[in-house]
Amino acid sequence: MINRDDMLELTRRMTPSRSCFTRIAGAYTDQEREIGDTFNTRFLKLSSSDQARNLNLAKTIPFSRTNEQLKEYRFNKSGAGSMWQILMTLKDCGLRNDALLDVFYEQVLNNFDGGNEIGTYIYMYHGTYDIPAKGSDGGYIYDGDEVYDFIICAAGGLVDEYEPDEPQFGFLYPAFVNRSGDENRIDIFHVYPEYPESDLIKVLLG
Repeated sequence: MINRDDMLELTRRMTPSRSCFTRIAGAYTDQEREIGDTFNTRFLKLSSSDQARNLNLAKTIPFSRTNEQLKEYRFNKSGAGSMWQILMTLKDCGLRNDALLDVFYEQVLNNFDGGNEIGTYIYMYHGTYDIPAKGSDGGYIYDGDEVYDFIICAAGGLVDEYEPDEPQFGFLYPAFVNRSGDENRIDIFHVYPEYPESDLIKVLLG
């Protein structure tokens, strides 16, 4: 089960003044699911308005209804060639691998049903969070010894060319468990949990 307080702790670092994101990458498809334009840039190179818009999109994933829209899963397959390895590598390189991102986009978007007559988008965010330790009184002590390195994925339909609608699917990897990253688990988001993207879950978990 996901601890709601853990997710709220992360979202507090997803504001313009305290942004934890270092990089953003993404891709767009047309209505036939053909991948068109892609991008990959440092998060702080975005304009202030684009930073704010993307913070809101990314924050949708951890801020969603815990254990309803956002659920924790354990990987079925790890090792060479698995989605687990792809996500691990993307996390470790901070999304600085366009070739691997292209492989990821193709696998995900080919199994994503959330498009519309305009097309779909998939955005990837890389972030880091210096996890503060907690004192005996429950207050934060800002000399923690763990850095949580993570990626957030948000995917959905387009409302206009290059204009994303609210995310319909996404994930947080590694899962944030007991205020620590768990590389063997992933938190997957569905805006409509009663209609989960079953094929995508299989792709992600192996």
